[in-house]
Amino acid sequence: MPDLSRYKGIVFDMDGTLIDSMGAHNKAWQQTCEQYDYPFDSEYIHNLGGVPTREIAGLMNEKYGLNHDVDQVTETKRQAFLNLEDSPAVIEDTFNVMQRYQNILKMGVGTGSDRNNAINVLTATGLLERLETVVTATDVTHGKPHGETFLTVAKNMGLTAAECVVFEDTEIGRQAAQNAGMDCIMVINNKIVLPQPSA
Repeated sequence: MPDLSRYKGIVFDMDGTLIDSMGAHNKAWQQTCEQYDYPFDSEYIHNLGGVPTREIAGLMNEKYGLNHDVDQVTETKRQAFLNLEDSPAVIEDTFNVMQRYQNILKMGVGTGSDRNNAINVLTATGLLERLETVVTATDVTHGKPHGETFLTVAKNMGLTAAECVVFEDTEIGRQAAQNAGMDCIMVINNKIVLPQPSA
């Protein structure tokens, strides 16, 4: 369990950090890629965790020399995800942190997911009532790795960047925390990885 006593707020990413949903997102992307003739690269998609779907569609158009309508691709992926009927499960390590610091530190979520999906998932898992604020791709101009998502969470909680710590599961999410001027603790394969003390 990390010692977060020097902070006033925690900013959690959602998919892959609080909710074990990355596998379902991967399946939905595989179906979407097949429909639009994008080569499916599981690792590439995972590494873009936290980036809004619309932006991923644009990146794949660029990467593979295609020009699909990004809004159509986004809607296809959203429907594929919803049709999986994958029950979201809470990641135990981060949920334990949430329980430990409930009513001690302010808590919010900063996610690249769209607002409706995020609220539905957080409600279904009983996490929404534990949070001060939820900031989604729908609420910001610049998605991760830009720091806007996390900075908006801090602002909504009445805190500065220096007063917050981010929990993230992807490199793009870690960059977003860095760009927001926040410390970051990584969650790898559903386990919290504590930073090694400097020598």
